[in-house]
Amino acid sequence: MDIIANYGTTLVLVAALFGFLMAWGIGANDVANAMGTSVGTKSLTIRQAIIIAMIFEFAGAYLAGGEVTATIRNGIIDSNAFADTPDLLVLGMIASLLAAGAWLILASYFGWPVSTTHSIIGAIVGFAVVSIGPEAVQWSKFGGIVGSWIITPAISGVIAYFMFISVQKLIFNTDDPLNNAKRYVPFYMFLTALVICLVTIKKGLTHVGLHLTDGEGILLSIAISIAVAFAGWLYIRGQQYNPQDDSKMHFANVEKVFGILMIITACAMAFAHGSNDVANAIGPLSAVASIVAAGGEIGGSSHIAWWILPLGGIGIVIGLATMGEKVMATVGTGITHLTPSRGFAAQLATAATVVIASGTGLPISTTQTLVGAVMGVGLARGIAALNLGVLRNIVVSWVITLPAGAILAIAIFYVLQTCFS
Repeated sequence: MDIIANYGTTLVLVAALFGFLMAWGIGANDVANAMGTSVGTKSLTIRQAIIIAMIFEFAGAYLAGGEVTATIRNGIIDSNAFADTPDLLVLGMIASLLAAGAWLILASYFGWPVSTTHSIIGAIVGFAVVSIGPEAVQWSKFGGIVGSWIITPAISGVIAYFMFISVQKLIFNTDDPLNNAKRYVPFYMFLTALVICLVTIKKGLTHVGLHLTDGEGILLSIAISIAVAFAGWLYIRGQQYNPQDDSKMHFANVEKVFGILMIITACAMAFAHGSNDVANAIGPLSAVASIVAAGGEIGGSSHIAWWILPLGGIGIVIGLATMGEKVMATVGTGITHLTPSRGFAAQLATAATVVIASGTGLPISTTQTLVGAVMGVGLARGIAALNLGVLRNIVVSWVITLPAGAILAIAIFYVLQTCFS
């Protein structure tokens, strides 16, 4: 308690610095792999991806991020165990931010798409075990996270597989692929818009003062999705298609139709990621700020101060702009060859899985969801379409993320204790 009383402002400033570093890592890794399929298929330039991420990450965090609060009581650790020693919780959260941020930046440097969710969870578990003991960890939830390594990629992979199979049957394996693309792509736009609308209305609109019943929410989602599909239909028919382009690249005009859809799914992916993963940076930071503000009292939830969300958003955008290219390359071109139609199937499957998981409370990694979806698209073309060497490296990086976060957090926690004692 003396540490909080004597160094409260310093602790918040240090936490803000490390929270910014964590957000930087999220931008370099998680947002980069979320945008990787769009950039890899050349549907978006890196600059366009940054702009989309900037807008929709903020929108997802604000509208669908759980009313912009981060609950610490019901997280991976039992905060009641720290009731008598809140200074340990504050130092541990600060150590976790630095540990997870450092691991994410290192992984991004090597082009490994790892999980920001699991990075911060591994870090929090590490400091909790050495500061209080194993009883401070809610191991049942931790087990669910390990199980999600298999469940999450499997769900998104299955959805992406059948999504791309439907594209093949309805469009590519027909006598007139271009006209069928014009006919069916607006329907896929409808599905994409519906995913975004449902998660927004389900999780976020009460925060901005709009209260709807489930039936009203579904009807509004359908109406907005129909409007998006109609606008897409008009846009597709207004485009010029040159038959000679197909002689240079097979199905070039069909992929051009899917190009606009990739932009919509990129927005959906950024929105879904913002609603799910931005809390990895701002959650621990808001916990530190609220505990210090309360003089060491640990509440059930920590309300995010006005300056924390912009700090996280700025860090994410800078991370994507400065270090995102390697992870984009791994996801967009390293696992399997992607075209706009294949990238669409992967991104829509990922966004849909994130929505499903958010609604059921499944601990989810956006990274693992997207990699699973890209694998599903590759498998739809046969196992030979996958780069198994890249996949092996990705899986290894997933496995070592939890212990890496824990070990780094333990070391940093002891250093912080020495500095502030």
